[in-house]
Amino acid sequence: MSLNKCLLFGLLGLLATVGVSQAERVRYDNYRLYKANAENEAQLAVLKDLESSTDSILFLDGVHIVGADVKMVVAPHKVPDLLELLGKAEIKYELQSKDFQKTMDEVDEKVAIKGRAGGDYNWLQYYELEDTYNWMESLAKKYPHVVTLIEGGKTYEGRHILGVKISKSLSEKPGIFLEAGIHAREWIAPAAATFIINQLLTSNEASVKALAENYNWYVIPHANPDGFVYTHTKDRMWRKTRTPYKSCFGADPNRNWGFHWNEVGASNSACSDTYAGPSAFSEIETQSLSEYISSLKGKIQLYISLHAYSQYLLYPYGHTKSLPDNVKDFEQVFKASIAAVSKRYNTKFTGGNIYDAIYPAAGASVDWAYGTQDVRMAFCYELRPSSNAYVTGFKLPAAQIIPASEELLDSIVAMVGEVNKLGYFK
Repeated sequence: MSLNKCLLFGLLGLLATVGVSQAERVRYDNYRLYKANAENEAQLAVLKDLESSTDSILFLDGVHIVGADVKMVVAPHKVPDLLELLGKAEIKYELQSKDFQKTMDEVDEKVAIKGRAGGDYNWLQYYELEDTYNWMESLAKKYPHVVTLIEGGKTYEGRHILGVKISKSLSEKPGIFLEAGIHAREWIAPAAATFIINQLLTSNEASVKALAENYNWYVIPHANPDGFVYTHTKDRMWRKTRTPYKSCFGADPNRNWGFHWNEVGASNSACSDTYAGPSAFSEIETQSLSEYISSLKGKIQLYISLHAYSQYLLYPYGHTKSLPDNVKDFEQVFKASIAAVSKRYNTKFTGGNIYDAIYPAAGASVDWAYGTQDVRMAFCYELRPSSNAYVTGFKLPAAQIIPASEELLDSIVAMVGEVNKLGYFK
């Protein structure tokens, strides 16, 4: 065979491979986006049954409480059935997008070309997992006496859950644990976590330098690596882990922690985005990460979990209306933190205890840290945008990474200061 023919066949093979790869990527062309609202328990039950009965409807919100808006992405063939069901149940709804894919494509997320980050890692774009891991490894080499690469656990697909420990003091200091990316599609969370890592190492601001010098930091930017990779390669809206469960995949890793597991606010259906898993810590990600955190028991005084979206700051509990015994301290820290988050860009956060502020949700990492690890201060941030942003919620434009991260750091500075004032770091 001639060289030209070999090259031709090779090119055709490559194009075929690319074509298959592209064809495998999940798209939402002509999918409709609806917002529904259950006004009573009967209507809520209808939406709950719908959530667990079909994979042709993607629920962007949990179906937990009466009166809360629930956004649904609906496959074209499922629209007539959905509208008939909503009509019979007299559930009010609103069409928000006739083509969810087109609406998503209008958001400029700007992902860095894989493998080209090098020393140019920045916060003007999002990065794939491998590039962030390489960047963290480079930090351990650049700051050998300050940064230690840590392995927080492993994943179903065999990846490592990597992070960094930052310690600018040879003596033991109070500890702060920050975890992000447990829900795969919330890209701003790991981006903000890496921003904070960089600021702790490079900032000249006195308040940020004090954070770095007076505390030991443990930062895990990607608590769900398999899911995050899947959002880049297959389905941008994927939320869960990638463990196979019969015809469906994954459990919600923030409903899988072993503290009042699956009591409320989670699903028993493996096809649901809020599937709690077959048992507490069924996911190797949560099991192994919990073991790592447990190995630090007594060294961590503040736990922070980063999510998106809606601009909330939340604290325990998610499984019950009952409040923590130190709720007055939580309220004091909460007020200082949300006041600080608004100073730079006037971004308004709200929140409170998880159960009342957003919805019942048992089995979350924050509750587990507070309830089992003697971490007396544990918070969850739901970052930009506000709850009214129905598409840019999970697809925050890359241009907002820096401002969202800056205001978060402002808030964390205030949070740490208030927690210290209350004596929790002693």
